Amino acid sequence: MQNSVPEESSGMNEFTGLQSQQPPGSQSYGATAPTTSTSQFLQTPGNVSAKRSYLAVGVLCYINLLNYMDWFIVSGVLVDIKKYFNISDASAGLLQTVFIFFFSLSAPFFGYLGDRYNRKVILSVGIFLWSGVTLGSSFITESYSWIFFLSRGFVGIGTASYSTIAPTIIADLFERDQRTCMLSVFYIFIPVGSGLGYVLASSVTQAAGHWHWAFRITPCMGVIAVALLILLVPDPTQDAPEGHGGQSISHTTQGADKKSGAESTASTTWCEDVKSLSKNRSFIWSSLGVTAMAFVTGALGLWVPVFLSRAQLFHDLVPPCLQEPCDSSTSRIFGAITIVTGIVGVITGAGVARRYKKINTKADPLICAVGMFSSAPCLYLSIMLAEQSILATYIFIALGEFFLALNWAIVADILLYVVMPKCQSTAVALQIFMSHLLGDAGSPYLTGIISDALQTRQNDSHLGAFRSLQYSFILSAFIGVLGGGFFLLTALHVEKDREEAQQLCRGTENKGYVSSEDELQDELPKA
Repeated sequence: MQNSVPEESSGMNEFTGLQSQQPPGSQSYGATAPTTSTSQFLQTPGNVSAKRSYLAVGVLCYINLLNYMDWFIVSGVLVDIKKYFNISDASAGLLQTVFIFFFSLSAPFFGYLGDRYNRKVILSVGIFLWSGVTLGSSFITESYSWIFFLSRGFVGIGTASYSTIAPTIIADLFERDQRTCMLSVFYIFIPVGSGLGYVLASSVTQAAGHWHWAFRITPCMGVIAVALLILLVPDPTQDAPEGHGGQSISHTTQGADKKSGAESTASTTWCEDVKSLSKNRSFIWSSLGVTAMAFVTGALGLWVPVFLSRAQLFHDLVPPCLQEPCDSSTSRIFGAITIVTGIVGVITGAGVARRYKKINTKADPLICAVGMFSSAPCLYLSIMLAEQSILATYIFIALGEFFLALNWAIVADILLYVVMPKCQSTAVALQIFMSHLLGDAGSPYLTGIISDALQTRQNDSHLGAFRSLQYSFILSAFIGVLGGGFFLLTALHVEKDREEAQQLCRGTENKGYVSSEDELQDELPKA
């Protein structure tokens, strides 16, 4: 059977041959060397084939697409939802806050489970949860708006299971540049799914005549996703043969060699993992940078279609919405912009990082800093120029989203090579918890509160509604600059933390290898 990572050159063949002569713990780790789990796959027959690995990535990308379509489907028809439930800007922002709050609280829980139990089962339950609740929310009447708010929270719980665990499966299947490449492909579907969420929601609403129908498409796709997940996606941790350590990116102790009466490798507790991560400065600063990204994207993702609709009203390009469905052309345009800039941005960011790392080991956080610093003025100009030209607004929104998209795959790779494999699912979960709870959990609601407060001071309704959101967005531009500073601080520590992760990984594995040799020596006299 083929290896999980295809051979790229004769140099890789020689490297594999050298590894077979080394003890199991001597392989290096990180973005510049093979991971432990991949090294073992290269040495061990009967593991996941390259073909199945690529097929698994395809399935995970499809589910990620569906994940983010559900995430932003509300944003695509927010004008209709506001009118249907008769809610204010602050309450509309609270819809996304409830979703992210439940998402953030459940992410560490799923990270804990992902490090210890069957990941495919967890993912399947999560997909069924968010798909079922999304379908159920389409039947809620206008007098039960609180149930709709609660349903978004349960969708957030289901989404957290996938966002936390899926990247670790990809990281177990690939190594080095291939891992970065596959993660880049995976993260491309964040903006693509987000953009399709806007397009699907607005298009279905216009075709069917009511926004409820937009919530009945993705659940059908969710059933297909679960079937593909069960049939085609391996769990590398579960598939690793016994007797070879079975170590993986999500749990280095599963399938470890058995000792007589005791396991050879003890599993660390969740508290010990968190304590270790709290001392990792690259993880802390990069997580703060991701938090700033989440704050900006959360506010813009929910409110930009509404802001553009109000800009059209301000310029008398569309009539006021007196009955549903409201005009949602801005959602489709913004969705298309999100898809194109997301694909181009993620590919560009990954390509630049791959080349720049050859001459600068701090390339990843520096590129993230440039992305944040460049997006902030673009977003500010897009907001302020809307009063003069909507076309200029679209152009600078596209540039701002492009610079933000540069960072999607890179920040994931930073986490994977500065954190020990045995607690990477926990690290992913904690970063999700921190970035969303302090980022896009509050930014949509905060933007809505500021908008409502400013709108009460305006005389003209259309002008006041437009100006209130315009001024509310300025905060996001400043947060973007702050995020660039956090990534610069990450660059100061990334080399040291990556080297420490490599040394700890080697030390732990070598300790296990020596222990096995000592036990063998102890057994020889008895024989």
